[in-house]
Amino acid sequence: MTVEQLATAVDEDPRYSGIAHLREHTRFYDAVIDEIDGRRIRVGGHWLTDWASCNYLGFDLEPEIIDAVEPQLRRWGTHPSWSRMLGNPSLYPRIEERLAELLGAPDTLVLPTITQIHLSVIPALAGDGTLLVDARAHKTIWDGCVFARGQGATVRRFRSLDELASLLPAAKGPVLVCMDGVNSMTGNIPDLPRYLDLCRRHGAVLYVDDAHGFGVIGERRPDETSPYGARGNSIVRYHGESYDDLVLVGGFSKAYSSLLAFVAVPTVLKNRLKASAAPYLYSGPSPTASLATVLAGFDVNAERGDKLRADLHRMTMRVLGHVRGLGLFTPNTDDTPIIELPIALDRDLVEVSELLWARGLFVTLAPYPGVPRDQVGFRVQVTAANTDAEVDHLLDVLSELAAAEVFQSAREGSAS
Repeated sequence: MTVEQLATAVDEDPRYSGIAHLREHTRFYDAVIDEIDGRRIRVGGHWLTDWASCNYLGFDLEPEIIDAVEPQLRRWGTHPSWSRMLGNPSLYPRIEERLAELLGAPDTLVLPTITQIHLSVIPALAGDGTLLVDARAHKTIWDGCVFARGQGATVRRFRSLDELASLLPAAKGPVLVCMDGVNSMTGNIPDLPRYLDLCRRHGAVLYVDDAHGFGVIGERRPDETSPYGARGNSIVRYHGESYDDLVLVGGFSKAYSSLLAFVAVPTVLKNRLKASAAPYLYSGPSPTASLATVLAGFDVNAERGDKLRADLHRMTMRVLGHVRGLGLFTPNTDDTPIIELPIALDRDLVEVSELLWARGLFVTLAPYPGVPRDQVGFRVQVTAANTDAEVDHLLDVLSELAAAEVFQSAREGSAS
C-alpha cells in the first residue's frame, strides 16, 4: 500500500471522517493565527473573539507570569535535554512540592502531557487486571486503556454508577476505574464521593482525569468568592475527599497555560512510576518556559486566583443565563465555563461554522463521531481574560442564531 493509499484509507475511516470533512470545508481547523490582542485573534485580515481557549484563568496573558520566564531561560537554557530519569533542573522538585501542598496530596509526579500519563500510567497500574472505563471519559483515557489491553488487561465500559456496580464484583484485580473529573464536553462535575465509596467497597482504585477542573474548582469554604470554591485545587478537594484509593491526573496546559501535567499518588507509587513510566524514563521534558510559568502561576493563584475565578464564574453565568433564557439546550448543569451548544438535527455544522466565522466568533466545533449525532454542535469556553463587551457580542450572536432556529431547544435536548 502506498502512502497515498494510506492517506485515502484514513480519510474514509468513519472515526476521522467528521474532522476530515470540517478540515476541508471550514476555516476552524488548522487556522493560522497571525496575531492576538487579549482574547481577540486575527486570521489573515479577519478578527475574531476567541471562545476556544482553555486558558481559564487567563494566565497566558499575565505580565507577572510572562516576566518570570526570561530569568529561568538565562539560568537553564531553553530546554533541559535530559530525560527526567537522568537529571532534573531544581524547578521540578519545587513544582512537585508546591503542587502536593496545593492539592493536599501525598506526593506528585509531573510529566509533559496528560496524554503521555494515560498511555504510560494506566498500563503500569492495571497490569493484567481489569480496567472499567466511563463511556463519557476523554478519548485519551480510552487510548491508555487500549494500550493496557494489549499488555494483558481486560477492558470494560460502563455508562452509569449502577452499571459500574454490576461490573465490579466480577472484576479481576488489580481493578482500575477510569473517568473524567469535570467533563471536557458537558462541563459537568461527577459525584466523586459516590464513585469513591463504590470503588473502596470493592477494593478498586479510582483514576480521575480532572484536566478541566484543576485551576477552576477547588475546596469549599465560607470565604470562597464563587461556587467554584477556593484555590482551584481540583475535584478531590472540591468534594472534600481524601486520596485513599484514588489517583488524580491533571494538567497545567489549561488553567495554568503551561505545557506540563501531573499525577497525584503516594510516594511509594511515584517511585514505582519512575521505573515504569516511559515519559519519565525516555521522553524529553517540558521546556524551561513551561516550568517557569507553572511556578509563577502558583504565586498568582495564591495572590489573586480566587478573584479571577469569581470573574470567570460571573461571566460564565451571564452566558449560561442567556442560553437558558432563550430556551436552548446545553448539557452543562453545573455552571462550569465549558458550554456545549448542540445544533438542531436538520442543521449542517459547516453552515453554522460559517455563520459563526462571519459574526467574528472562534469556537470549538464538535462533529460526529467525536460526539453522538444528536450532540453535534460547538463549544464555547469562557476565560477570565474575556471581557464583558466580548460576552455582550457573544450573547447577541447566540440570540441571532436562536431566532434562526440553529440550536436544539431545551425540550429537544432533554428528550434525546
